[in-house]
Amino acid sequence: MTSHHNTIIRGNCLDILPQLPARSVNFILTDPPYIVRYKSRDGRTVANDDNDAWLQPAFAEMHRVLQADGFCFTFYGWPHADRFMQAFRAAGFRPVGHFSFVKRHISSTGHVRSRHETAYLLAKGNPRKPLSPLEDVIEWNENTGNRNHPTEKPIPVLLPLIETYSQPGGLVLDPFAGSGSSLLAAKLLGRSYIGIELDAEYHAIASRRLNEDRVTPATVARLVQHAQ
Repeated sequence: MTSHHNTIIRGNCLDILPQLPARSVNFILTDPPYIVRYKSRDGRTVANDDNDAWLQPAFAEMHRVLQADGFCFTFYGWPHADRFMQAFRAAGFRPVGHFSFVKRHISSTGHVRSRHETAYLLAKGNPRKPLSPLEDVIEWNENTGNRNHPTEKPIPVLLPLIETYSQPGGLVLDPFAGSGSSLLAAKLLGRSYIGIELDAEYHAIASRRLNEDRVTPATVARLVQHAQ
């Protein structure tokens, strides 16, 4: 496969990931469907959020393409935590951290008023412990308004994850790239990146963001300051 560094590929990650060489990426940061049939207030949905047929094969491929002794950071849907954990372990990952991101706003109301997101830090092999590990409770310090994607993650939240658990100059992969926030965060930190996105609309938005956003020291400093 021709090198696709610093690009986002339109397609199904189950078709694209097998084309990537084994152990070819340094860090994975991804936000897959939560399997909850999510619909935003304006009616937008997420592809494959109504089934888990993709779950185990996707994480098996992520494990294959990740370097030996590397990290995978993934958000997940807590209502199906058992399915996600089964897929993680079946792929060969082991959980080494669990994160809660506390929001300033209520994102949904049911039996409880929800104002947090959850994620796992997964390890392949035995990666080195970072010099300054992150705390596992992090403030969701920016409300994106989900302008670009119905489940958009704020770039200031993603920056410290990439900075802490990947290497300078490394290659960051997001197989469920959405509107490209993880890839833009990688670009801001000087990492190479590969994204995969199934939906044509979100692929186009991500491509535009990656092409338009200019990386300057002031931009990085401002976003890192927001993340602190």
